[in-house]
Amino acid sequence: MWAFGCGVVASGLPAGERWQVVLLGVLLAGPLVCATSQAVNDWFDRHVDAINEPQRPIPSGRMPGHWGLYIAVIWTALSLAVATALGPWGFAAAAVGLLLAWAYSAPPLRLKANGWWGNSACALCYEGLAWVTGAAVMAGGSMPDLRSLLLAGLYSAGAHGIMTLNDFKSVEGDRRMGIASLPVQLGVARAGRVACWVMALPQIVVVALLAHWGAPVHAALVGLLLGVQLMLMSRLLDDPRGRAPWYNGTGITLYVVGMLVSAFALRALGGD
Repeated sequence: MWAFGCGVVASGLPAGERWQVVLLGVLLAGPLVCATSQAVNDWFDRHVDAINEPQRPIPSGRMPGHWGLYIAVIWTALSLAVATALGPWGFAAAAVGLLLAWAYSAPPLRLKANGWWGNSACALCYEGLAWVTGAAVMAGGSMPDLRSLLLAGLYSAGAHGIMTLNDFKSVEGDRRMGIASLPVQLGVARAGRVACWVMALPQIVVVALLAHWGAPVHAALVGLLLGVQLMLMSRLLDDPRGRAPWYNGTGITLYVVGMLVSAFALRALGGD
């Protein structure tokens, strides 16, 4: 939802004139497509969750039978139906996002079985795809310009590290069920360092690009937000597994604020 909003801002077009499109896009990005991905993951991860988080609805038995699967299928169909109202761009983006959601969790692909592939799929959908879709639907289906695509791509790359942080909570279950998340592949300490580098490097490039494009104030703001993140990362790396939830509430908040600052930079520079 946040990334879609950043795309709307980056388009440089007045959202008030197309508020219905913005509202529908936010609804589609969050409570529909993203919720579908979570429902699909809950169903196909029910055996892993029985180890890591047995209190969740499916492994605890509070959602019995195949209802988890039924909800995932129904929400997929509902998402596609709503996406038709956003035109070809919105429908295509929703279809890609839903395909990746199923590919991430469901066999035979089950991208999450390898942390490099699974995290890439999530990062692309959560940040880049949503950003580009927000900018495109605001422009009536036109492709966003190169600056917007670059920022969307960079923040997607950084989000790969965010996805790695989410894997620290399930190391034991992943290892026992053969899921090669990065903490399983690399070990917790090394995966923590990799996640921090992956989150930080794209933001450094963003700062350089914003300064190069003639938005020094926005570049400085993103740089300041990154500087605080780096300080928080040093504490995270003392105990990546224990402090990942804390960093999600602090450092990741600063990361996404930087996304919005970058979107406003494009708006000030003339949007798409």
